[in-house]
Amino acid sequence: MPKRPMLHPHGLPSKDQVLQFIQTADGIVGKREIAKAFGLKGQEKIKLKALLKDMAEEGLIDGKKTAYHRMGGVPKVTVLRIMEIDDGEPYAIPDAWTPEDAVPPPRLRVIEKRKGPGKIAALKVGDRILARTEEVGKNGWLAHPMKKLPARTEGLMGVVEIDRTGKGWLAPVDKRVRQSTPIADLGGAEEGQLVLAEPAGRSPRAGVKVVEVLGDPLLPKSFSLIAIAKHGIPHVFPEGALEEGALAAKLPLSPDHREDLRGLPIVAIDPADARDHDDAIWAEPDGEGGFRAIVAIADVSFYVRPGGALDREARKRGNSVYFPDRVVPMLPEVLSADVCSLKQGVDRAAMVCHLRISPEGKVTKFRFTRALVRIAANIAYEDAQAMVDLRSSRAASSEVETRSSRDVSTADLDRLDPALDTNGLGDALDNLWAAWRLLAADRAARDPLELELPERRVVLDEQGRIASVAVRERLDAHRVVEDFMIAANVAAAKALESKTAPVVYRIHEPPGREKLVALRDYLKTFGHSLALGQVITPGLFNRFLKDVTDEAEKAQVMEAVLRSQTQAYYGPANAGHFGLALASYAHFTSPIRRYADLLVHRALVDAFKLEQPAPKPPIPESSGLSERDRADLGRVSEAISAAERRAMEAERETIDRYVAAWLAGRVGEVFDTRITGVQSFGFFATIEQLGGDGLVPVSTLGDEHFRFDEAARMLVGADSGTRYAVGDRLKLRLGEANPLTGALKFELPDSEGRIEPRGQRVAAKPRGKPAGKPRPPMGKRGRPANIRHQGKRR
Repeated sequence: MPKRPMLHPHGLPSKDQVLQFIQTADGIVGKREIAKAFGLKGQEKIKLKALLKDMAEEGLIDGKKTAYHRMGGVPKVTVLRIMEIDDGEPYAIPDAWTPEDAVPPPRLRVIEKRKGPGKIAALKVGDRILARTEEVGKNGWLAHPMKKLPARTEGLMGVVEIDRTGKGWLAPVDKRVRQSTPIADLGGAEEGQLVLAEPAGRSPRAGVKVVEVLGDPLLPKSFSLIAIAKHGIPHVFPEGALEEGALAAKLPLSPDHREDLRGLPIVAIDPADARDHDDAIWAEPDGEGGFRAIVAIADVSFYVRPGGALDREARKRGNSVYFPDRVVPMLPEVLSADVCSLKQGVDRAAMVCHLRISPEGKVTKFRFTRALVRIAANIAYEDAQAMVDLRSSRAASSEVETRSSRDVSTADLDRLDPALDTNGLGDALDNLWAAWRLLAADRAARDPLELELPERRVVLDEQGRIASVAVRERLDAHRVVEDFMIAANVAAAKALESKTAPVVYRIHEPPGREKLVALRDYLKTFGHSLALGQVITPGLFNRFLKDVTDEAEKAQVMEAVLRSQTQAYYGPANAGHFGLALASYAHFTSPIRRYADLLVHRALVDAFKLEQPAPKPPIPESSGLSERDRADLGRVSEAISAAERRAMEAERETIDRYVAAWLAGRVGEVFDTRITGVQSFGFFATIEQLGGDGLVPVSTLGDEHFRFDEAARMLVGADSGTRYAVGDRLKLRLGEANPLTGALKFELPDSEGRIEPRGQRVAAKPRGKPAGKPRPPMGKRGRPANIRHQGKRR
């Protein structure tokens, strides 16, 4: 038998030979495998070690000592960074890709595990994962996530700071990142500028390099830019999407294939500053004590069709994102703010839900059509409410029972356009309110979860500066629109179910047992009991809240109930909507700003044969569901759920920054606050009627040691028995307000300012003094509890 020829010559290999061996090896390659392949022994192994070190420093291979790979390939197990979510599928690149020859990094399709052991949370742009990789064919790579790693990219946006030695540092704009990062390359950035940066090398000690200068970080417009960049929100439309949007906007509308509803006084009631008008409503008595009603929704599926560049971009965005100073729309402005928007006095394409409302407020019949509508009026919530209240007050003066939800102010009357109460608009609003009272009665019988959660509103002046921050007023006008939308959403879900068609449900599952146990234990501290053996319904929580008369205690119970709830999401398998107490629910009413609603519209087009004549190329023919979505709605549902969470977090953080900027000029003032969270290191409080959460560190509470009672969510003074618990109301002084991070810090006034005592929950001072040595004046000595010991045990 002939002897097998040597694959590699003996002796110390060259750099090219090492690279060739690593690239062609089947398994993991380390120093041992290289030495064996080239027959190295003794001093040659030492020289190989030095050679590999030089190659790593040159960027030819990675710097690991156990397994090397060529910087141009992908190791079997490596850290990846999610760069894009395309059609619900994450794509990633190696997190430490810095080849010397500027070869673009490989793009790996990430295969997410959705069920069973090893399942990880939905991935979003910027996430880092440890993954197994495999090459598929010549140009394709797959990645199988093993675990999600702590985010590192959040510290890569920040403000440039220059120390006394002239060295640059990147100060973070994320309040969860507490350390500055050294800047290896300023890239022309100057001190105080807001910048985007990326790692300068594979090691954290390599620092970062500035890749984009965003400008003055304290300008109000920067607050939303920070959120857009941090969360990787797509905000620039590709040319193909814009071109298709411009073509789609020119599609002709014809009454030949649509129901003509242009003669009805349909009205769109929206926020005063709304730019896109998704929905409009109409109702009239049916002569039998009930109402015929119409919910007209922008027919976005007519313009945005599956498979086109426009659809791909909308799918990637998932939803519009709303900031105080700008909107990042899901669709190009020519559609979102113009052609699709239900504007007053112009013909618009609409997907219409016809409803029959019984005298008991039940929706007994529904049907869906494509229609032409001409909106009678775009009216603000406040104006609609003022007009209804004014007409109700006039009726009351004629011995008709008033139905006003509030007093009509002089400002309301001055703001009202006299033309609004012409052409039967006042009668149209009266009909809507009357129909709503029936829907509201059915809602009350259904007993959905009622949590009074204030919404903050940032008002900007013409220069984009903060004029005010306040809690949005909740009017009956809001409830009217909300209940009509809920009725249409339920009808859409049931209509698709009746045809056994695919549905993207809006799902809100009941609280899990673990959260219910925590809630039960917490409610015990108030003297309330929660029997876990009973059926948990929204009404159960409502009764808890109704029985609590003390406002401070009610706020605590409401916070606890809110924390016990699961997060709503989209999915093709129905699990009901716990919060609304509905068995079937889908989102149908906002397709301009939510991709989930667009999918529901497409499903309705297919199920009820509402297809329109095919447009001319290059616009796609069909306005129904794509074959891929019809077969599997799970993937896209997960993607748009993740996009929704991303948008909510970005919007919340931006509001926090605006609030902090507005409060920056009021540092030192004392505010009425309420405790919203308690941890071992301190408690969080929010300014009442304003919002803005801030920390009160436990180290600022005085010389006394405070014990953290996790079950009761409170800090308890060891000597005095003083307690700080979720829901407590007290006066606090604003110590710091950082607009860049949105972080606030509070401190106790010189004299403690509790304005509502804990009542029955304030325990008496413990008898005697605790045994042992006296405690140090400012908390525990030694290293902080959140810093792990890094030295060797001795």
